Amino acid sequence: MNQPIHDFLNSFIHCEKELNKGAFLFQEGDVADHIFLVRTGKVRIGKITPDGREITFRICKEGELISEVSLFCEPSPYTVHAIVIDKSTLALIKKEELEEQLLLNPSLSIEFIKTMEIQRQRTQSKFRDLILHGKKGALYSTLIRLSNSYGVEQTDGILIDLPQTNQELANFCGMTREVVNRLLNELKKTGKLSLVEGKIVIHELQFLKNEIHCENCPVEICNIY
Repeated sequence: MNQPIHDFLNSFIHCEKELNKGAFLFQEGDVADHIFLVRTGKVRIGKITPDGREITFRICKEGELISEVSLFCEPSPYTVHAIVIDKSTLALIKKEELEEQLLLNPSLSIEFIKTMEIQRQRTQSKFRDLILHGKKGALYSTLIRLSNSYGVEQTDGILIDLPQTNQELANFCGMTREVVNRLLNELKKTGKLSLVEGKIVIHELQFLKNEIHCENCPVEICNIY
């Protein structure tokens, strides 16, 4: 999030709350009357499908905005949930106060719209990969986004410095753990990636990009946040 928006939101924080790992910040069906600024920690935004599977849309880190509200209309229920994955501190901002401040500050309204547009493009690009390239494309694009967000350059490739279980990867891709297991094993057998102490090392990032016809979107779009 850019600095003007960050300073703008800080000027009318309603209150702050601390939540431990595993706690819900909000659940589907709760009234969406606040937005949140992540002070510390990480929060996962996701949804439970009718068949009981969890889909992860993004992970919000320190300094990120969680805005799952519809502005300038009547409050409606959240259609997603937010779960704390690291002990976190969140700043709360009332929906109606944000709306009032945006009306009073046209220049900052433009910056806020830009921030929301980046989030929309991130979501759109993820669904594009899933729809156009199926399960393999969903996993490959998730690995690329993880490398952009948590990647550490090494002599033999890029270390994703964020431990992820196969189930957590499956949640990002909207598919089962068994399918992720099979696809990861194929990549390991062909030397495209390996596991080191529970973390993924991508040895041939360009292979993954070629397989999904990567459009080389800016990192601010192609990430896991």
